Amino acid sequence: MGATLSTHVLDTARGVPAAGIGVTLFALLGDARAPIARLVTGSDGRTARPFEGPLEPGLYELVFEAGAYFAALGTGSFYDLIAVRFRIDTGETHYHVPLLLAPGGYTTYRGS
Repeated sequence: MGATLSTHVLDTARGVPAAGIGVTLFALLGDARAPIARLVTGSDGRTARPFEGPLEPGLYELVFEAGAYFAALGTGSFYDLIAVRFRIDTGETHYHVPLLLAPGGYTTYRGS
Protein backbone atom coordinates (compact mmCIF):
# COMPACT_ATOMS: atom_id res chain seq x y z
CA MET A 1 0.00 0.00 0.00
CA GLY A 2 1.30 3.48 -0.89
CA ALA A 3 1.89 6.56 1.22
CA THR A 4 0.40 10.04 1.37
CA LEU A 5 2.44 13.25 1.16
CA SER A 6 1.87 16.74 2.55
CA THR A 7 3.97 19.90 2.76
CA HIS A 8 3.94 23.41 4.12
CA VAL A 9 6.13 26.48 3.64
CA LEU A 10 7.09 29.07 6.23
CA ASP A 11 8.59 32.44 5.28
CA THR A 12 11.23 32.72 7.99
CA ALA A 13 12.33 36.20 6.88
CA ARG A 14 8.88 37.64 7.55
CA GLY A 15 7.86 35.17 10.26
CA VAL A 16 4.65 34.09 8.50
CA PRO A 17 3.28 31.14 6.53
CA ALA A 18 4.17 31.44 2.83
CA ALA A 19 0.90 31.69 0.89
CA GLY A 20 0.66 31.33 -2.87
CA ILE A 21 3.70 29.15 -3.50
CA GLY A 22 3.28 26.66 -6.33
CA VAL A 23 4.56 23.18 -5.45
CA THR A 24 4.88 20.42 -8.04
CA LEU A 25 5.40 16.76 -7.18
CA PHE A 26 7.38 14.60 -9.61
CA ALA A 27 8.08 10.86 -9.62
CA LEU A 28 11.69 10.13 -10.58
CA LEU A 29 11.99 7.22 -12.98
CA GLY A 30 15.63 6.67 -13.88
CA ASP A 31 16.72 9.83 -15.69
CA ALA A 32 13.13 10.98 -16.27
CA ARG A 33 10.80 13.10 -14.13
CA ALA A 34 7.05 12.46 -14.38
CA PRO A 35 4.80 15.21 -12.98
CA ILE A 36 2.12 13.93 -10.61
CA ALA A 37 0.39 17.10 -9.38
CA ARG A 38 0.82 20.82 -8.77
CA LEU A 39 -0.72 22.45 -5.70
CA VAL A 40 -0.51 25.96 -4.24
CA THR A 41 -0.04 26.86 -0.58
CA GLY A 42 -2.89 28.66 1.17
CA SER A 43 -2.92 31.36 3.85
CA ASP A 44 -1.57 28.86 6.41
CA GLY A 45 1.38 27.93 4.14
CA ARG A 46 -0.07 24.45 3.56
CA THR A 47 -1.59 22.94 0.48
CA ALA A 48 -5.37 22.49 0.79
CA ARG A 49 -4.97 18.72 0.54
CA PRO A 50 -2.18 16.15 0.45
CA PHE A 51 -0.74 15.17 -2.91
CA GLU A 52 -2.74 12.44 -4.63
CA GLY A 53 -1.80 8.96 -3.60
CA PRO A 54 -1.16 6.41 -2.81
CA LEU A 55 2.48 7.02 -3.66
CA GLU A 56 4.41 3.84 -4.24
CA PRO A 57 7.96 3.27 -2.93
CA GLY A 58 10.57 5.11 -4.96
CA LEU A 59 12.22 8.49 -5.53
CA TYR A 60 10.22 11.71 -5.71
CA GLU A 61 10.90 15.42 -6.00
CA LEU A 62 8.98 18.44 -4.74
CA VAL A 63 9.71 21.67 -6.63
CA PHE A 64 8.83 24.88 -4.79
CA GLU A 65 8.37 28.08 -6.86
CA ALA A 66 10.26 30.38 -4.48
CA GLY A 67 11.30 33.01 -7.02
CA ALA A 68 7.73 33.73 -8.10
CA TYR A 69 6.65 33.97 -4.45
CA PHE A 70 9.26 36.60 -3.59
CA ALA A 71 8.71 38.46 -6.87
CA ALA A 72 5.01 38.80 -5.98
CA LEU A 73 6.11 40.38 -2.68
CA GLY A 74 8.43 42.78 -4.50
CA THR A 75 11.46 41.08 -2.95
CA GLY A 76 14.47 39.63 -4.73
CA SER A 77 15.40 36.01 -4.16
CA PHE A 78 18.62 34.08 -4.70
CA TYR A 79 16.59 30.95 -5.47
CA ASP A 80 14.08 30.52 -8.27
CA LEU A 81 12.99 26.88 -8.03
CA ILE A 82 13.88 24.75 -5.02
CA ALA A 83 13.94 21.00 -5.68
CA VAL A 84 13.79 18.61 -2.75
CA ARG A 85 14.41 14.95 -3.59
CA PHE A 86 13.39 12.20 -1.18
CA ARG A 87 12.59 8.52 -1.00
CA ILE A 88 9.31 6.84 -0.09
CA ASP A 89 9.90 3.46 1.51
CA THR A 90 7.76 0.35 1.84
CA GLY A 91 5.70 0.27 5.02
CA GLU A 92 5.55 4.04 5.59
CA THR A 93 2.05 5.52 5.43
CA HIS A 94 2.61 9.29 5.51
CA TYR A 95 5.37 11.74 4.65
CA HIS A 96 5.49 15.46 5.42
CA VAL A 97 8.18 17.65 3.81
CA PRO A 98 8.21 21.24 5.15
CA LEU A 99 10.25 24.08 3.67
CA LEU A 100 11.56 27.02 5.72
CA LEU A 101 12.22 29.80 3.25
CA ALA A 102 13.99 33.18 3.10
CA PRO A 103 15.21 35.22 0.10
CA GLY A 104 18.80 34.04 0.62
CA GLY A 105 18.39 30.54 2.01
CA TYR A 106 16.17 27.62 2.87
CA THR A 107 16.06 24.44 4.90
CA THR A 108 13.90 21.36 4.82
CA TYR A 109 13.43 18.27 6.95
CA ARG A 110 11.21 15.24 7.29
CA GLY A 111 8.26 16.34 9.37
CA SER A 112 5.52 14.31 10.96
